[in-house]
Amino acid sequence: MPNDEINASPVSAEPAGSAGSARPGAAGFDRPLLLTPGQDLAGFVSSALGRAFLTLVASLTILAVLLIFVFIIQKSWPFFSSGHGDEALTSADWFPTHEEAREFGALAMFYGSGMVTLGAMIIAMPVGLLAAVCLSDIVPFRVGQIIKPVIEILAAIPSVAFGFFAVLVVAPWMQRVLGIPSGTNGLNASILLAFMALPTVVSISEDALTAIGRELREGAYAVGATRAEVLLKVIIPAAHSGIIAAVILGVMRAVGETMLVWMAAGMSAQVAEPWWDLTASMRTLTATIAQEMGEAPEGGLHRQALFTLGLSLLVMTFVLNLVSEYFLARAKRVAEGRAKPK
Repeated sequence: MPNDEINASPVSAEPAGSAGSARPGAAGFDRPLLLTPGQDLAGFVSSALGRAFLTLVASLTILAVLLIFVFIIQKSWPFFSSGHGDEALTSADWFPTHEEAREFGALAMFYGSGMVTLGAMIIAMPVGLLAAVCLSDIVPFRVGQIIKPVIEILAAIPSVAFGFFAVLVVAPWMQRVLGIPSGTNGLNASILLAFMALPTVVSISEDALTAIGRELREGAYAVGATRAEVLLKVIIPAAHSGIIAAVILGVMRAVGETMLVWMAAGMSAQVAEPWWDLTASMRTLTATIAQEMGEAPEGGLHRQALFTLGLSLLVMTFVLNLVSEYFLARAKRVAEGRAKPK
């Protein structure tokens, strides 16, 4: 190439990213490589303020939970100091307004909450797991993207709507077809609670099954396994942590429900004979608090007993939440381990 052509080549001596250059800075951003002291200080201050704001928001959330615990413990502590604490767990007699001999036996409420939750999960677990397997491994992807939001719509239906359906439709059907004397019973509440817990069980189980990835499935098919063997012996066992977390969150959904069980369970403070009879009328912890809190006098033993029931619910849901977080974190670690390149 001639020298005059070399000298005419448009090569700029000005470095890229300098103050007088029109070129963008590092990696195509407008931020220059060399900052002035004022720009460096402004960046440090804005970053520190952002971290402080996010820390404050997280701290307020934690503080709110702690204050709720402190408030409920403060309101329920006089009940324990009055000597009725042991009675709440050993007696099924609940007569908090009796003038001569008041009874605060909450065993029937603990029994009712446990039975309707157990009945709901007996229905919701297999149905939810089958639906999750269908969405993740059987139906086409586009069909699953349509079905899953439809299932999750159940979570948006108000619980009082489920309660009206239980009272006006399910209860007469049970009396007419099954011959049950009272249609408002534990079985009625369990069936509707199962539908309310289904979106949680299906959504989280489907995410856990999908997170397993294609490698495990293709490896199982490569050694000659059938679809049923792949699902039952490979995919579901591999996703068991996420499935357990989904079931626990479904239990939390059922335990904390108020309006539905208030309307559909019958509100009878009793332990059924035999104990597994779901067709008996039952009363739950949440429904008892909702029904009687407005009538309990401020500072009285009755209100303190209701706060004690609320404390027991709070502790149960808190423990269940911790257990579900453990299994969710475990499922996440397994998914991340499978996603790492070998």
